Amino acid sequence: MGPEYDHHRSMPSPDKRRPSEHGSRSIKGGMMITGLDHVVALVRDIDAAKAAYQTLLGRAPAWQNSGEGADRVLFTLANMTIELMAPSGFNVAADRIRALLDDREGVLASLCFRVADMGKMHRRLERVALRPDPVAEVESSDVESGAVLHWRRTRAATELTRGVRMFFLELAEERPLSAATDIAPIDGLDHVVVTTEDSDRAAALYGARLGLDLALDRSHQDWGQLMFFRCGDLIVEVVRRSVAGGDSLHDRLWGLSWRVADIDATRARLIAAGLDVTEVRNGRKPGTRIMTVRNGTCGIQTVLLERSPKPAG
Repeated sequence: MGPEYDHHRSMPSPDKRRPSEHGSRSIKGGMMITGLDHVVALVRDIDAAKAAYQTLLGRAPAWQNSGEGADRVLFTLANMTIELMAPSGFNVAADRIRALLDDREGVLASLCFRVADMGKMHRRLERVALRPDPVAEVESSDVESGAVLHWRRTRAATELTRGVRMFFLELAEERPLSAATDIAPIDGLDHVVVTTEDSDRAAALYGARLGLDLALDRSHQDWGQLMFFRCGDLIVEVVRRSVAGGDSLHDRLWGLSWRVADIDATRARLIAAGLDVTEVRNGRKPGTRIMTVRNGTCGIQTVLLERSPKPAG
């Protein structure tokens, strides 16, 4: 995922490491990745996608930006951001987005992890042979407010991350949050789902190489193998299952499970907005209730999840 996904203007970063950092080893077990900063969803029509996600999330966009062949709308929730990106104009970057969309309304395109120290993360990515790009300094301005955000970013070589595009960002400032625009909004992301046909290699990538903590590894005759990797306060869920058009070398970003406080109230809100949703059912994880949203998501597999409050005491 080259500059076409980039968010914005970038230039190679000068090496800003302090002399004492040169040659230092990262502390084994220290968390390099602190959370999931955002996921990128490529969409065909930015205005339709913006309206769809404002309805789904019950929140207003937090950031809007155009340039480098793309129009972007970001919704920022408590624990991550979803960036909607549509091709703009006729240029190489826009054409790459169109090629990846391949006539679909939308598709999950990349995982962008938050890191505390880009220098250390870059050295780790080199050490675990994920061939990171040189660190770039990035600046983005919001078309509505004129506010500016800065971050440092690298990406791993996609052929080495099993076909899932991965970026790593160190933000200079926090993103503004998306204000609630309706009752029973979506609060955050519970998990992002990656499908694989080679669970051993996927586990090695997310666990050993990226350093995420494997919280659960469970197999079931009906739904295959499930691995939950902690990433901040959400989960990267890796599911072993055969997907049409899939192969053993390439994993796939499959879907999003959003966290809500009151699933019945959110379901009623979405039905009132004209969305097609399933009944609420018990989730695989004890103490969870889930429902599927069948449309209004730009073709992205979408589940809503409510966690039971923990008993007091």
